[in-house]
Amino acid sequence: MFEISFGEIMLISVVALVVLGPERLPTVARTLGALVGRAQRFVASVKADIHREASLAGLDGLKNDIVSTAHEFRASLESEIDSARALLREEGQMVEQEAEAVRTLAEEARRDVDALSDSLAELAAAAGKTEAAPAAAESATGAAPVVDENQLDLFEHPPSPVVPGEGRR
Repeated sequence: MFEISFGEIMLISVVALVVLGPERLPTVARTLGALVGRAQRFVASVKADIHREASLAGLDGLKNDIVSTAHEFRASLESEIDSARALLREEGQMVEQEAEAVRTLAEEARRDVDALSDSLAELAAAAGKTEAAPAAAESATGAAPVVDENQLDLFEHPPSPVVPGEGRR
C-alpha cells in the first residue's frame, strides 16, 4: 500500500526527534503505534465484513439457483403429471364408450337370441305337428325322400373311419 524505504523512515524519525524533542517522542511514538494498530484492525475488520458479505451473496446466489432449479423441476413434473392425467381421462372415456357399445351389442344379441329361441320353439312345435304327416305319407308311398347331392345332411351320423391295417390278417 505505502512504499516507504528504510532511508525515508530514518529521515522521518530524525525530523520527529528534532521537532518533538526527546521527552515527548516516546509518548507520541506509543500513541502513533496504537493508532496504526487500530487502523490495521479496522481495515482487517472491514475486509472480513466485505468477504463475509460477498460469500453470503454468493451463497444467496447459489441458494437462488437451487431454488429456481427446484421450481422449474417441479413445474415440469407437474406438467407431465397433468398431461398423463389428461391422457388417462381420454383413455377412460374411450373405454367407457367402448364398454357402452359392447353393452348395446350384448343387449341386441340377447334380444336376437331370445327371438331366435322363441322362433325355434314355434318351429319345434310346428315340426311336431308336421312330423306325423310326412311319416304317414312315406309309409303310404313306401319311397325314400329325395336327397340332393348339394344338400348337407346334418342329422345322419357320418360313417366310421377306417383304420389302416385292421382289415388285413
